[in-house]
Amino acid sequence: MYAVTVADAFIAQYYLTVPDAGPEGDPHSREYGIELTFEGPELDEYGYLLDIDDAKAALEAIEERYADRLINDLPEFRDRNPSVERFAREIASRVAGAMDLDAVETVETLRVTLREDESAWAAYERSASGESVE
Repeated sequence: MYAVTVADAFIAQYYLTVPDAGPEGDPHSREYGIELTFEGPELDEYGYLLDIDDAKAALEAIEERYADRLINDLPEFRDRNPSVERFAREIASRVAGAMDLDAVETVETLRVTLREDESAWAAYERSASGESVE
């Protein structure tokens, strides 16, 4: 299996909406580390899994949407707790749509890893066709 990963970091604001959230229930900033990993068993005729520039552009679009914003105010998180797990899934959906992964014949899965800090992260993996990978 081949894999291509692009990574970066951005700062966004959020607050948890669960009962007894403590200090996490107040708006605050977090630096998220983000990795987009694309996997597939075969390369295209030029020896690529996918165009890395396309992956980088998708990552930049994610950063443009979320960096320096209060994510609770965005439609995808309105009335929903912005857990790192849910955030990773939302990012995966947006990346797949922006890159039209259904049309990239060599990519079978996309995995989004979202780091809250050096010791905690969540990930979401989906097939290029949009289904969760069990």
